[in-house]
Amino acid sequence: MGKSAKELVEEANSMLNVISVEEAQSLVGNSDVVFVDVRDPDSVSETGIIPGGVSAPRGLLEFHADPEFEAFHKPELDPNKHIVVTCGLGGQAALSGKVLKEMGFENVSNIDGGMAAWTEANAPTEDFEE
Repeated sequence: MGKSAKELVEEANSMLNVISVEEAQSLVGNSDVVFVDVRDPDSVSETGIIPGGVSAPRGLLEFHADPEFEAFHKPELDPNKHIVVTCGLGGQAALSGKVLKEMGFENVSNIDGGMAAWTEANAPTEDFEE
């Protein structure tokens, strides 16, 4: 049998910096940091997005991160910046972070517990509209 989802997430997290909500909060507003929310837009709209964050759903992440895909590329996804990925609980963000590492992004972090932990800590969000 192949790897389980849990094993894939653990493997992905081993390639990333897993940071606490408190550590992530200290990075909000830093121009060298980009928060990337990989949830679907409806989920992001329901809870809001980390201030200054970018929505890049997991299914489109590679295209948003690749400048060669001009129609989809999001220039905020800069491989020279510290990318902090988040999702609902952390699993999708871990897998997305692994992909970004494979694409040449060197400084990639995942928020431990995702937006569930962010919300539980009453950390700030801003409204998101697609």
